[in-house]
Amino acid sequence: MAATRPLWGGGGGWYRYRYRHRRRLLSSSSSADGGGGPTAERGERQESAGFSPPAHSRNDWIGPPDKHSNLRPVIFYVPPEESPLERRLREARQEAQACDQRFWARHNRTFRQEKEEFIYSRLKAKGVEIRDETGQKATLNAEEMADFYKEFLSKNFRKHMQYNRDWYKRNFTITFLMGQVALVRALRRLRWKKKNVGI
Repeated sequence: MAATRPLWGGGGGWYRYRYRHRRRLLSSSSSADGGGGPTAERGERQESAGFSPPAHSRNDWIGPPDKHSNLRPVIFYVPPEESPLERRLREARQEAQACDQRFWARHNRTFRQEKEEFIYSRLKAKGVEIRDETGQKATLNAEEMADFYKEFLSKNFRKHMQYNRDWYKRNFTITFLMGQVALVRALRRLRWKKKNVGI
């Protein structure tokens, strides 16, 4: 359904994410919570749900889908020589992750609760028990559920619009900071090359 984050996701543990788009799976059965904000200091190791990246790691780590939001939390690498600009970028990414986690966890919880209430009220109106003789939960057909989905989308339209506006603002800031960081790094490499050529 378009109104919620996909209610599915691969299992497994934490992935090491390299900037060349290569990932490695780290065996872990822990479930992750991506609700943390930008709290890591320079050179510190971030943790999530009891998981901490290896001390030698110089990569971001991506965890299994959170059971409430269905979003994969990210532990961002914090280099000991992190510049103020790089820190602003990392903290902007962490804040964006925290905002997404809060919104989708709350949204999906409301969705599930209202869905159960809708099904219960419709079954009660029909005089049908919640569970049949075998103990299986009674369900509604696709047409009946379509009424709920339509009503839920309509009722939460303004919330989704506000979320989308905030999402674009946050990601514009992140993209702008990424451009600044990339420019500073390119200039640094250029100065290093000129210095070494002149030796």
